[in-house]
Amino acid sequence: MSVSRIGLVVHGGRAEAVQAAHVVRAWCHEHTVRCKDIDVWNDGGRHSAREEMAAAGDPDLIVTLGGDGTFLRGARLAAAVDALVLGVDLGRVGFLTEVPAAGVRAALDAVGEDRMEVEQRMLLTMRSSRRLVVPSDMESLMRYGRGPLLPPPHVRTDCEAGHEWGIPLDVAALNDVVLEKLVRDRQVSVGVYLAGRLLASYSADALLVATPTGSTAYSFAAGGPVVSPRADAVIFTPVAPHMTFNRSVVAAPDEPVGLRVLERSGRAAISIDGQLRGVLDPGDWIGVYPAPRRLRAVRLGPMDFYGRLRERMHLTDAPAAIADGTPAPLWPVTTPPPRDLAHLAMPERPGLGPGDQTR
Repeated sequence: MSVSRIGLVVHGGRAEAVQAAHVVRAWCHEHTVRCKDIDVWNDGGRHSAREEMAAAGDPDLIVTLGGDGTFLRGARLAAAVDALVLGVDLGRVGFLTEVPAAGVRAALDAVGEDRMEVEQRMLLTMRSSRRLVVPSDMESLMRYGRGPLLPPPHVRTDCEAGHEWGIPLDVAALNDVVLEKLVRDRQVSVGVYLAGRLLASYSADALLVATPTGSTAYSFAAGGPVVSPRADAVIFTPVAPHMTFNRSVVAAPDEPVGLRVLERSGRAAISIDGQLRGVLDPGDWIGVYPAPRRLRAVRLGPMDFYGRLRERMHLTDAPAAIADGTPAPLWPVTTPPPRDLAHLAMPERPGLGPGDQTR
């Protein structure tokens, strides 16, 4: 791939991220590639992803230097203009990022020499019964990180709006869309619809709709399932519901999830990938469904999602398993599948070098 413009999203609170940014800028200087920092906090205001990308000169590659939160910030920018995104892991969990800080120069070389793969991940978008608005008094109560809130999403002018279908919002969520209560002593009451049919009415702390990528984020913390990021699905998960049915529902991608705030509910906040973007009143509703576009993430080799899950969640460290003696061996499959499995799209297995037991 020919890279001509790179945008940097840096976690400024981490010294190693700042140092890695110097490495990226040096690489860009050596290869005559334009490089621009995209610091969404630097002018005291927040802008839409398209505005931030335009101000940065419309980079064709976004490099994020931080953890998964920084990657989500970069993904929001990249998705707006269909740019590639490369995540450098400097965080604590690292489900989304691709390479360690020490490998950033080699990763840029691989991208510049087209020695990479592009992994496409499902995004969520929304329709709403009305424009989303953040009340003026919310800014001081719910400041995000070290800067002001993102603006409410714009209405998409390229999509038709209708009374029953609502208005289309310019939203791209890589992890999840969350509807949650605003005050601690009053839950949000919501009617939940799947594929246009009423599923149930919930009184809960929050209700969330996640992508497979987001299944290991808030949905997982709320008891939801782990879903392969290679799958196409929409995951609905209630958070602390006051009802017997407290299970997640995994829906097909063409089965939108509708959330209507009921008449006697408290007000509800809408967060998109962890950032507050609006407030709904009783009677308002949103519909969440897969976006027509996907995030394009740089991969330098096969992603060992389940190995990463095993390591991040310490799945082989259970006391009972350790007490049984020798831990279960890793099972790398290195030979071609037999004929009765040949019809399956088996993912490529990461290579195992001598003594490599980390994959």
